[in-house]
Amino acid sequence: MTVTDQTEPTAKKPGLLRFAPLAVIGLAVALVFAMGWHKYISFDVLSQNLAALDTWVRANLLLAMLAFGLTYAIVVALSLPGAAVLTLTGGVLFGPIGVLPTVLGATIGATALFIAAKTAFRDVFAARAGGFVAKFEAGFRENEFSYMMVLRLVPLFPFFIVNIVPAFLGVKLRTYFFATLFGIIPGSMTYTLIGAAGRDTIAKGGKLDLAGALTQPTVLAAIIGLIVLSLIPVAYKRFKSNKPQEVA
Repeated sequence: MTVTDQTEPTAKKPGLLRFAPLAVIGLAVALVFAMGWHKYISFDVLSQNLAALDTWVRANLLLAMLAFGLTYAIVVALSLPGAAVLTLTGGVLFGPIGVLPTVLGATIGATALFIAAKTAFRDVFAARAGGFVAKFEAGFRENEFSYMMVLRLVPLFPFFIVNIVPAFLGVKLRTYFFATLFGIIPGSMTYTLIGAAGRDTIAKGGKLDLAGALTQPTVLAAIIGLIVLSLIPVAYKRFKSNKPQEVA
């Protein structure tokens, strides 16, 4: 009787290909800094080129908004500094409707980074962190959308951190996309209105005065709205803890 060796098939380890999206992002970041393109995201550059940009935007509004949204998506996907400056710039160039390419661009860029991080590191991070990740995963599974909305509405953590961390916690792509899309609207609208309010100052050759812009009624209304939204989770938590427990 012949004994046949039956070796259990070994599971294939994920190849280096899963790191390709992050490698592309890393190379793009290196190229941007090597070429000095990040220096163009500044109010000085905006002030110097505002007249030419205005002419081009008036003649090609849709194309200008698409180009602005694409630029915003790239900046967010590469986690480059200057997203806040870009949001204000959207208000300067397009007025209140500048929030549209800002929100769409930021959402697309954040989602691209989320997919890259999830593809590359999700399994590795979860295996090493063990129960720590499992605990947070359980919370997200309970109500992913609410958790993501709170992370987007309450500015407790840097934007790029919130872009990446959910990738390690098993958040679904659809949930991440829509919670980001809706969750960043209040903050984006606030900064867009600040940019729109400071547009005349820049047009006259001055610097964008954030302190002065904050006194504008529309901006104040947006900021108050954002503060109220940010306090909702705190109020809910306090209400829940003060609620009398039912006696069995």
